[in-house]
Amino acid sequence: MSSATDRTSPPAAAGGGQVELAIGGMTCASCANRIEKRLNKLDGVTATVNYATETAKVTYADGIGSDELVATVEKAGYTAALPAPPHSSGALEGAEAGSGLEPDDDPARSIRRRLLVSAVLSVPVIAMAMIPALQFTYWQWVALALTTPVLLWGALPFHRAAWTNLKHATATMDTLISMGTIAAFAWSVYALVFGTAGQPGMTHAFELTIDRMDGTANIYLEVVAGVTTFILLGRYFEARSKRRAGAALRALLELGARDVAVLREGADGRREERIPVEQLAVGDLFLVRPGEKIATDGVVEEGNSAIDMSMLTGESIPVEVASGDSIVGATVNAGGRLVVRATRVGADTQLAQMARLVEDAQSGKAAVQRLADRISGVFVPIVIVLALATLVVWIAIGGGLTAAFTAAVAVLIVACPCALGLATPTALLVGTGRGAQLGII
Repeated sequence: MSSATDRTSPPAAAGGGQVELAIGGMTCASCANRIEKRLNKLDGVTATVNYATETAKVTYADGIGSDELVATVEKAGYTAALPAPPHSSGALEGAEAGSGLEPDDDPARSIRRRLLVSAVLSVPVIAMAMIPALQFTYWQWVALALTTPVLLWGALPFHRAAWTNLKHATATMDTLISMGTIAAFAWSVYALVFGTAGQPGMTHAFELTIDRMDGTANIYLEVVAGVTTFILLGRYFEARSKRRAGAALRALLELGARDVAVLREGADGRREERIPVEQLAVGDLFLVRPGEKIATDGVVEEGNSAIDMSMLTGESIPVEVASGDSIVGATVNAGGRLVVRATRVGADTQLAQMARLVEDAQSGKAAVQRLADRISGVFVPIVIVLALATLVVWIAIGGGLTAAFTAAVAVLIVACPCALGLATPTALLVGTGRGAQLGII
């Protein structure tokens, strides 16, 4: 497993504290449930892991260090990253410090590439298997050639995750996907090489009936290609939804000003100096001209104007302000010239606090999501037991080894309810992100 952090980790706080870890390597709700259990086993630790946002919000007691939290996640087979150390920054940096947001990192890109290649290879395999008219001589060997890269490359993330889980004596949805596709592919190769499925002129009739037959005359390559492609499609939509929700939150954070005209006292009186908003400090006087965004929260020292606060309140009518009135950063000066004294900067501004509230809503868990996570945590082992039981029962009732193996593989293939642990957190993630984008906070 790769190392988790390349950032300096803060020491344990006296009396404990709270930290939000960015978690890597999760592929389903079972992973989140497993990490959460590992963290909560530590004395004095209360953790909530959200699969959709890929974060872990951890409250820890005195004597527990952040390094210990990261190490616990790594021992479970995943990666964890601590938030960047705090420094003077604008609202964007301040609110993103612990969120793990990376504007240039698009997790959907690699999934999209695998999806497109797998789809191009899978469509002819599925078509040939389902439409007898397309089954030319030796079509089954062409299907094998097209399916092999789908299994070995397209489904590689599932196999890697399944191997990692196996090393830690656990199982997730990826375990079911990997086991099912490998078993179907292995059986197909066996039927082609040692059975009658590889003979010239072999055809698959498209039927909805179930008959007892020799399984060595059938191949399941379309199952391998189809399952891999459809699950990659689901993972792509999942990653894109997360990306769009994160982009909406970043759009909210980017509403703030980028630079500010600060008024400095000099020998000849006040002089104006334009600096990046990150360098603005509490107590600084800054100038806001008509049409400019207000750089940060503050109090009007000089001037009268009307402030467009629609970003904050949704009210389209500008609000009149005068000397002594408080104003909020990222709103727009719609009227006269103002001199403002900064009262809150960086992560303390109202805009940054709004962003943190959105992040808290996204990283929290609804009651129905907790129930789904608990079910997902035990679902995979139950399915594996059911598949083995199916194999044994079919053999015991005289169904034959081939029919028993086919039934066991079917149990593994159909039992991949990834939506069980994904629907609620993704809906919450996308809903809050869209709300931030539309100004509904």
